[in-house]
Amino acid sequence: MQTVAIIGAQWGDEGKGKITDMLAEKCDYVVRYQGGHNAGHTIWVSGKKTVLHVIPSGVLHSHCTSIIGHGVVFEPENFLKELNNVKSLTTINHERLKVSENATVITSYHRLLDGARESQGPEKIGTTGKGIGPA
Repeated sequence: MQTVAIIGAQWGDEGKGKITDMLAEKCDYVVRYQGGHNAGHTIWVSGKKTVLHVIPSGVLHSHCTSIIGHGVVFEPENFLKELNNVKSLTTINHERLKVSENATVITSYHRLLDGARESQGPEKIGTTGKGIGPA
């Protein structure tokens, strides 16, 4: 069994999503192991465009199982919106999309903490206010 890991070396858009999607065509599993829904990537499969934020791009390939791992900060409402968008593009069942029971769940409390921290004075961290940091 071969394994390929795609690891970013910097913050921001560096093409990880595009490379992951290209490799997903030949992979049995795509696992997202960290991060949250504050960023996303646009991918094209069979001429159809979609933007994913937390669901691994392997989900758009019918042979591939996508896993949201325990290092991901998981916001349920955002996940459901994204899942509904993906379902409009392809058929998904529970066998092809899995979420670790140990993923950190973002709650409304985390978003409130994030906003409160960013509103304290002129020096800001620059978060997206989605609660990822506090979670």
